[in-house]
Amino acid sequence: MMRILLMGNPNVGKSVIFSRLTGVRVVSSNYPGTTVNYTSGFMKIDGRQVEIIDVPGTYTLEPTCEAEQIASEMLKTGDIVINVIDATNLERNLYLTLQLMEMKIPMIIALNMWDDTKHRGVSINLKELTKILGVPVVPTSGLTGQGIKELVTNIPEAVSPSSPIRSRDERWAFVGNIIDQVQQISHRHHRWFERLEDASVKPRTGIVIAAAVLICSFMVIRFIGESLISYLFDPIFNSLWLPALMKLSAFMGNSGLLHDVIVGKLINGEINFVESFGLLSSGLYVPFGMVLPYIISFYLILGILEDIGYLPRLAVLLDTTMHKIGLHGFAIIPTLLGLGCNVPAVMATRVLESKRERFIAATLVCIAIPCASAQAMIFGLVGKYGGQYVAIVYITLFLVWIILGILLNRLLKGFSPELLIEIPPYRVPPWGTIIQKLWGRTRGFLIEAVPIILAAVLVINILFVFGIFDYIAGFTAPVIKGVLGLPEESVTAIIIGLLRKDAALGMLALSPMTAKQMVIGSVVLTMSFPCIATVIVLFRELGLKDFMKSTAIMLTSALAVGGMLNVIL
Repeated sequence: MMRILLMGNPNVGKSVIFSRLTGVRVVSSNYPGTTVNYTSGFMKIDGRQVEIIDVPGTYTLEPTCEAEQIASEMLKTGDIVINVIDATNLERNLYLTLQLMEMKIPMIIALNMWDDTKHRGVSINLKELTKILGVPVVPTSGLTGQGIKELVTNIPEAVSPSSPIRSRDERWAFVGNIIDQVQQISHRHHRWFERLEDASVKPRTGIVIAAAVLICSFMVIRFIGESLISYLFDPIFNSLWLPALMKLSAFMGNSGLLHDVIVGKLINGEINFVESFGLLSSGLYVPFGMVLPYIISFYLILGILEDIGYLPRLAVLLDTTMHKIGLHGFAIIPTLLGLGCNVPAVMATRVLESKRERFIAATLVCIAIPCASAQAMIFGLVGKYGGQYVAIVYITLFLVWIILGILLNRLLKGFSPELLIEIPPYRVPPWGTIIQKLWGRTRGFLIEAVPIILAAVLVINILFVFGIFDYIAGFTAPVIKGVLGLPEESVTAIIIGLLRKDAALGMLALSPMTAKQMVIGSVVLTMSFPCIATVIVLFRELGLKDFMKSTAIMLTSALAVGGMLNVIL
């Protein structure tokens, strides 16, 4: 089967053109041995099915990061290259074009964002550009669909250009000659959203805009997630799945080892999807009823912010601050996602370039960023003692995030790459691309995480059945009571936190707890193991060695901070 590679610089609209060419039947994959993501799909040309690969964006075939290395390697697997160029930034894009031409692979150029050129006062002589490069050049607009049909028609006309091998300086000199011959720029006044683009990256105005965008995004994410839980997933589980499970429970005698493993323990004669720990109760409810709604809402808003063009501006705005803890500006994305759900937050660390950065970001998210359900219980349970105690919890977690980040930055070998990023113009995103991206990311979670979550719930259930947790409670009592100042039964709540943080906090509230103990319990629960879904995703993202290191940091820091709070308070 013929393979067509979509290649170009980041933020030139490759994904939009990919969506136009392939529709919605696409597959998102990781390049073997890496966390670099690419997308593939299919279309028909002259009655033949061909595969389209959306290659990771790259500025050069001389790799400076993992994504560019993968793009260079994938070039060897293609039959035809569609080089997507940003028509409004022709000079920057042509360097990669010349490198691709030197590879002698059949090629066609999609001169994308053609509709933006007239707004920016850019005039390009297409005939002269085609003549100089010696390959078909098709003006396109991924947003409107302009030129897409002509692009498909010209794919069979792709030719292997006869281009000499040039040095870096020679390529840039040739790019300059091309620009002189084919491009003219006229003066024009900035439009209102172009002034907004500039304001988004300036420190004073940018911080205000960022605060407004993030607050609104967080409110919308929580609204969508909680609405999906309340009006879709909970009714499905309670009205459809619960009656079926109760019948299965009755058929199995309402008790017994197999019953407790498969269905779960009955709580007051009923199945509780959070506390029953059955494979078919908690095992299904944790990924689908608790996590999936937030996965959908987060990735929807993330996709909108990505395609509008705001996220690169946010990354640039916060880059200097994030470098203090060994990360660059893009790390703010998984950090913010963690305020709703740690699962998409850990998965979002894939946007970071180095393994070191991904480790620091994922570890900090799991330790110091409380998910939405945990926050709800912190406000509800700790808040009843007074708002000052809620403030203590959040101030403590914020200080842990900063101090632990600084320590990890100094102790871990390696460095944080500088943020080299192209800032695209603001655009109205096409809903088709957003939905396609949302489906790909959600599907990835379902395929990767759900089977392992089910297996983990099964293991936890078996440990409960055989009384292993009771033994752990007795073994750890000196630490729980002596160091943290919490009741002995708090161990069970901490273990329950593996399934759901708010349920664990709720179990803490069942014991006679002082305000001090509730603050310590909330902080320790947040900083110790995240929920089982996050644990599984963290393991898949970091690998066994780094996962064990991250786990050790979690437990050590949770005990240290809890002990200090016990002394201070």
